[in-house]
Amino acid sequence: MEQNNQNIALLVMDVQGATIKMLADSASFIQSITKAVQSARSKNIPVIYIVVGFRKGYPEVSPNNKSFSALKNGAMDLDTEASFKVHESVEPKADEIIVTKKRVSAFTGSDLEVVLRSFGIKHIVLTGIATSGVVLSTLREAADKDYVITVLADCCADRDEEVHRVLTTKIFPRQSEVMNIEEWVAKNHS
Repeated sequence: MEQNNQNIALLVMDVQGATIKMLADSASFIQSITKAVQSARSKNIPVIYIVVGFRKGYPEVSPNNKSFSALKNGAMDLDTEASFKVHESVEPKADEIIVTKKRVSAFTGSDLEVVLRSFGIKHIVLTGIATSGVVLSTLREAADKDYVITVLADCCADRDEEVHRVLTTKIFPRQSEVMNIEEWVAKNHS
């Protein structure tokens, strides 16, 4: 992956086959996130992919973890190689980094912070599924770690549209800049 002097990275989080299936209408989300990836690549902004994945049988999942313990009962398939794959609409290039996490936040149980430090990244742009999951958790942890944060609202999706709206209009602006993909593209290409 080519280094850049912008200190910014686009994080594409949990955009996997299993998570895309959770969305009632994924077409506009896929279109927006594809545009974000293409824009980042055209400006030499690193695109870092975050996937959630576990070993066969989910040994990393505690019965105390309400979110992930349902996986052991077959709620979603996240312990196979196929489940780790990023959705083909935004498939990583050979030189782009894929970080595997074991919890909701992109930082927890992963080497994301090491990767960001190695590239000198100070500003992260968040996209992904779900707004109330990986995006919220990563934003909160990133803010505590003093990153500059941008959230691309239309490049995030949640099963609950009202939760998505409240987070992107009322909660996220307290710790990040929130914009849509068109605004971000215009800002990065000016």
